[in-house]
Amino acid sequence: MTDHQTARPVVDRLGYLGAAAAFAVCMAGTTLPTPLYGLYQEEIGFSEQTVTVVFAVYALGVIGVLLLVGTVSDAVGRRPVLLCGLFFAACSALAFLAEGGLPLLVLGRLLSGLSAGLFTGTATAYVLELAPPGRRARAGFVATAANMGGLGCGTLLSGLLAEYAPDPLVLPFVVHLALITASFAVLWLLPETVAGARPLRTARPKLPTLPPEVRGVFVPAGLAAFAGFSLLGVFTSVTPAFLAQSLGIDNRAVVGLVVFTGFFASTLGQLVVPRLGTARAIPLGCLVLIAGLALLAASLAWTTLPPLLLSALVGGAGQGMGLRGAVGEVAAAAPAEHRGGVLSALFVVAYFGISIPVIGVGLLSEPLGLAHAGLVFTACMAVVAAVSGTYLLRRSRATA
Repeated sequence: MTDHQTARPVVDRLGYLGAAAAFAVCMAGTTLPTPLYGLYQEEIGFSEQTVTVVFAVYALGVIGVLLLVGTVSDAVGRRPVLLCGLFFAACSALAFLAEGGLPLLVLGRLLSGLSAGLFTGTATAYVLELAPPGRRARAGFVATAANMGGLGCGTLLSGLLAEYAPDPLVLPFVVHLALITASFAVLWLLPETVAGARPLRTARPKLPTLPPEVRGVFVPAGLAAFAGFSLLGVFTSVTPAFLAQSLGIDNRAVVGLVVFTGFFASTLGQLVVPRLGTARAIPLGCLVLIAGLALLAASLAWTTLPPLLLSALVGGAGQGMGLRGAVGEVAAAAPAEHRGGVLSALFVVAYFGISIPVIGVGLLSEPLGLAHAGLVFTACMAVVAAVSGTYLLRRSRATA
């Protein structure tokens, strides 16, 4: 037996883990700048409202790609789309490394949004399809953990490097380029999972559609994804500035660690979903989210750190429960030929949830102040989570 023949079964068994690792690397790049915005503000000179514009450009890139080409991988295959995503991620890192002022900062965030948009739905579907039949449930956890864990690791990596290593605006992106190169090699070796995939040049923009068998589960899953990502949106938009301006904590490693805690808790929350079942995990996740939002509000109102850390743990766990439940329900209901597009549609809803609070807090922070702007959106997101949780609980009882 040749080395290639012996290696093939290993790829078949563990290929989904390689795809998940590439997924995590791509998503880490999208949050690398989070602890660095203070440095960019000092170097370039821009306001909190400009940070909002920068994030809005990123969100526009993610949502635009998910809407226009979220279904493309169902036709041309998963690998070409993901390789294009890594290309945009590399271009984003190079834009940040060029340090050409605000225009290149905005360009870097736009390219980062394009990479995330290409990866989010497609990579989730790819991980699920690469998993052996006996590991499909585990693959659902791996896919969502790679998504949220990657987002968290990006803030932690850049925070640590910015605080304790030289060239804080250079080294994080150099490290990310190295990880992108390794991820490209991994994806190049993995098999395609879409039967009869057409050449990439035949890809055409197409809005995602929901097959009839998915529509019944999509609304509750989308509500949960929106509510969960809304908490992350408020948390990531408020935390860096709140730590620096209100608590006097300007250590970038601490900023990265606090934001990472929320994403890490999301991964932990996903671990309880198999015991609860996806249908029960979604409404319960919404209820836990409300507790996390209440803790965040307490931290903002009383200007104290412990409730902020607890909000990261509690709210992140609720978000993870809801997200894994939503992805599991939608992926199970979607026909294989529509799975990439349907999951992309789910993440369109989720990214609207994470975008609106960031943009809103930025716009309200000048007239109201950061803490009061955060409180306004925390209250709004609590209402969304309460409505979502109530609706989902009633629906689960009606279908029981």
